Amino acid sequence: MWTEWTIAVKFLRDGRAQTMLILVGIAVGVSVIVFITAMITGLQKNIIARTLGTQAHIKVQAPDEVNRVLPVEPGAVQLLLEDKRAQRLRSINNWQQVRDALDRLPQVTAVSPVVSGPAFARRGAALESVALVGIDLQRYQEIIPLATYMLSGSLRVGAGDAVIGKLLADNLGLRVGDKLRLDAGQQSGTIVNVSGIFELGVRELDSRYVYLDLKQAQSLLNLPGGVTVIDVTVQEIFNADAVAERIRGLTGLKSESWMQTNAQLMNALTAQSLSTSMISVFVALSVAFGIASVLSVSVVQRTREIGILRATGATREQMLRVFLIQGAFFGLAGSIIGSAVGYGLVWIFNTFGPGLFVIPVAPSLVLFAMVLATITGVIAAAVPARRAARLDPVAAIRYA
Repeated sequence: MWTEWTIAVKFLRDGRAQTMLILVGIAVGVSVIVFITAMITGLQKNIIARTLGTQAHIKVQAPDEVNRVLPVEPGAVQLLLEDKRAQRLRSINNWQQVRDALDRLPQVTAVSPVVSGPAFARRGAALESVALVGIDLQRYQEIIPLATYMLSGSLRVGAGDAVIGKLLADNLGLRVGDKLRLDAGQQSGTIVNVSGIFELGVRELDSRYVYLDLKQAQSLLNLPGGVTVIDVTVQEIFNADAVAERIRGLTGLKSESWMQTNAQLMNALTAQSLSTSMISVFVALSVAFGIASVLSVSVVQRTREIGILRATGATREQMLRVFLIQGAFFGLAGSIIGSAVGYGLVWIFNTFGPGLFVIPVAPSLVLFAMVLATITGVIAAAVPARRAARLDPVAAIRYA
């Protein structure tokens, strides 16, 4: 093998200009793969963080109510025009046992019971439609870190305190310490103290959400001791569908993951991943054709030397290995340079870029790019290597 390495290095040194050009080409290709893949990954993580930062990964609810059709007498024909049954606000049966069962699932990281329902918020003559959200603050903080979204006041619910969204506060002219009347219908209402104002960055939530203590919301919504939703977060967000399916099978409840409720986002993420893969494929193909063309020219230029080596005892396998080593060298050396350039581009973006999001560079990405480039180099070198190995020594020596 040492002989093949020596010959391969000599051929590379003799064609310094060709060697440098192909190394630059491979480096550019690998740097594009590293930078574009890292940028798309960072963008996806930023989008997911912004989307899931204000919602649970999985929502567990009571199954939809359906109409019950009474049986008919044998032999009778029943014509039925069925309207879908209206869904009323109701609690999950035995929700404490469900919560404890979800706590024990291996992929689940947080579980929080929630009671939510519609209401009206009044202040003087102003009236706004709101969503009351009763929470167990300690558990809910593990789902959505509300404390990080507080603009003013403190995150305090219970004992007549509530926190509201910024847009709702603006619409009703409220500040921390003001009083707000909540009316949930059926002669159920109360006056709460605004202890804090939050901004989640989602208009619908900031203009409608009113967070209360779990017991206070249960009383207002006429669901004593009940909860309408159990929020769940999972360790790996892209496994949310599988975990939701397992929860459905385990509890018989309605279980929807964020991937189902954000179908458009999933389509966008899938399209981004596909575009990144396509870029990597086409860059790899361009690298492969570049290596193959350079080594093919090298075979033609060194036909006489190859013939002499064959005549002095070099085997076909040795000549084959010479050019495969060159292909591997091109791929490995070019990928090392390209990875360094890619890191530099990422650093420039993170340091001097617009600051919209941070691009992470995983070591696995660099390793993938290096392996891909090296394998591509070896495969691309296979055709010219076989051509060099098949050269007849006598005909090659006569080549001018």
